[in-house]
Amino acid sequence: MRRLLKILVLCVVLAVIAPFLLTMLYTIVNPPAMPVLRRELAGRSVAQEWVRLDAIAPAAVQAVIMAEDARFCLHYGVDLAQMRIVINDALEGGRPRGASTLTMQTVKNLFLWPQRDYLRKAVELPLAVYMDFVMRKRRIIEIYLNVAQFGPAIYGIEAAAQHYFDRPAAALTREQALALATTLPAPSVRDPRKPGRRQRAAMAHVTRELDRAPWVFTCLPEGIRP
Repeated sequence: MRRLLKILVLCVVLAVIAPFLLTMLYTIVNPPAMPVLRRELAGRSVAQEWVRLDAIAPAAVQAVIMAEDARFCLHYGVDLAQMRIVINDALEGGRPRGASTLTMQTVKNLFLWPQRDYLRKAVELPLAVYMDFVMRKRRIIEIYLNVAQFGPAIYGIEAAAQHYFDRPAAALTREQALALATTLPAPSVRDPRKPGRRQRAAMAHVTRELDRAPWVFTCLPEGIRP
C-alpha cells in the first residue's frame, strides 16, 4: 500500500512539473497540441502544417492579436485589468464572459482539457504567467497561430489559409486575415469564406481598432508591426 501511495504521489508530482519543463523545451521545439493529439488518437483526420512567424502575413498576425487579445504586448500572460472587470461584472449579475489571453489559450491548447471549469483556470493562470516569463512574445504568438482551431479538424493558420483560400498564410490579404481572425471564437460554425452578419460586424470592429491603435504590437518584430 505504501509503495502504491509513493507511485501515486510521484505521478502527481510529474503531472504538475511536466508542463513547466515542457514550456522551456517549447521555446525551441515545435510542440504538439492536445486537441490535435486527441483527434489523432481517435483515428480522426487533422489538417495542420507548422510555419514560422515570418512565413505568416503580418496582417494575419495583427488581426488575430487585435481580435483575441489586444493587450497581448502589455500583460504578463494574464490580463489582471480585464479579469477585474469580468469579476466585477459577474458580482453585479452581468452576463458571464471570459478574460482569456492568447497566452492562456496557448497553455490550454498545449497542456489542458477543453472543458471550462474552475480547476482548469486554476492550473491555466500560473502556467500562463510562467510561459510569458520564459518565452518571448513572438514565440507565444507563433505557437498559438500554429495550434489554434480555425475550423472542423483544421488547426493552424497555414492549414486554414490553404483550406479556405487556396493560398499559403504568407499570401493572405487583409480581408482574408480578418475573416480568419474572427472565426476563432466559433471555428466549428463560422466559415471565413462566407462570414455572416455578426462576423462581418466583428471584422469591421477589428479593422477600426487596427487603424486606431498601432501601439498594440510594440512587442513584435519590426517587420510584423503596422
